[in-house]
Amino acid sequence: MSADDVKLLLEALVVLGCIVMGTRAGGVGVGLWGGLGTGVLVFIFGEPPGEPPAAALAIILAVVTAAAMMQAAGGIDWMVAMAARVIEKRPQQITLIAPLTAFVFSIGAGTSNIIYPLLPVIYDVSYRNHIRPSRPLTVTVVQSGMALAASPVSAAMAAMLTLTDVAPYDLGLTQILAITVPSCVIGIIVTSLVVNRMWKDLDDDPAVQARISAGELAAPGTSATDAPAADAPASDGTPASSALSYTSAGRNSALAFFAGVVVIVILGLFPDLRPSFPVEGEGSVSIDMTTTIVMVMFAVGVAILFLGKPKVEEVPDQSVFKAGMISAIALFGIAWLTATFISAHEERIIDTIGGWVTDWKFLFALAVFLVAALTTSQSTATRTIVPIGLAAGLSPGLVTGMWAGALSGVYTLPANGTQIAAANFDLSGTTKLGNKLIDHSFFVPMLIMTVVTVGVGALIGSVLF
Repeated sequence: MSADDVKLLLEALVVLGCIVMGTRAGGVGVGLWGGLGTGVLVFIFGEPPGEPPAAALAIILAVVTAAAMMQAAGGIDWMVAMAARVIEKRPQQITLIAPLTAFVFSIGAGTSNIIYPLLPVIYDVSYRNHIRPSRPLTVTVVQSGMALAASPVSAAMAAMLTLTDVAPYDLGLTQILAITVPSCVIGIIVTSLVVNRMWKDLDDDPAVQARISAGELAAPGTSATDAPAADAPASDGTPASSALSYTSAGRNSALAFFAGVVVIVILGLFPDLRPSFPVEGEGSVSIDMTTTIVMVMFAVGVAILFLGKPKVEEVPDQSVFKAGMISAIALFGIAWLTATFISAHEERIIDTIGGWVTDWKFLFALAVFLVAALTTSQSTATRTIVPIGLAAGLSPGLVTGMWAGALSGVYTLPANGTQIAAANFDLSGTTKLGNKLIDHSFFVPMLIMTVVTVGVGALIGSVLF
């Protein structure tokens, strides 16, 4: 083994070690360990520092600020109320309707936090209609892992855009959405149909029926809100009862935010609508989507100031803001670390890993899945693995298709707030967290959704791009 091989191996161990330690620390710890690893590569191994993910951070900060403004004005309460109405209109199809509705609103909000106050509504509607609550609850939770790959304003999309919307890939926002949206929808539908046949029906489950007979659980047909724990707050502090109430200011702020999302998609679809400026050697060039998203989201934030009249001093206290800042710090550190490592060994990575993924393309999806599972962060998985896939020679369309489905790996272990909240809200006990890491109720739905979405996404991405 040559000296270069030893150096590459040691640096790879530093990268992996920092990811593992960051995962154990959680939250901002991921970013801190990533920054430490970058320092080790630069000061000890003498590698030049890679490019920090400034563009992705700019998008996250702008979007999170606007979204937190909307939340402070009551916009998320309005979105939840609208979603609840859709779910309650067709209760017998709740295993399909609930996750699809949550998917749409997760796309619009750019965060999976919106499903927290929906969970007690889903439980209540399903239980009253003799439907096993674990079916719609598990699919609704799992879809939120990959929904962010279909959102123009999510942290994961911000990370992805800065990697693909550049030469030589030139895969912009609308092209990414053309791959991720249909593949995610198909994944949700197939998973819902399969899960709807899993486990025993509520009326045939002996454990549930024994609890009803013992008086520990109200009989199906009774509103779950009659049970004492139904109004327990979700893990983000949102009371279940708030899911059905909203203000006109909240509605207006949410509509302003959605309008901003629509404007971003239109500007991505029609680049000529964006201002263009002369660039030496390239003629007139339209401003990039990173700059566009940041400016549109700041404009949305100002609009919400007037339409929703939120208390600005309360914005940093919103759950969306806190989660966004944690994502930004984690993304910065880990992305800087991987950028430093990849830029130092790009030729070796292309020669080695390129051969692997050329013969076994789905190894890329497995890598994204595993990093998402270990870090429970879609944006971290994106910045860690996607550059390797692109550098190894995979087409950006294929990478995007597999990336979307593999992000569901964040629910491999029962450690996420949404999983815990769903199990707690399911008073019937059919949604379980398990005690052997992978024996929880979310594991099989997560695997089904991942496999289907990765397969469909890979097909669409290969055909279209």
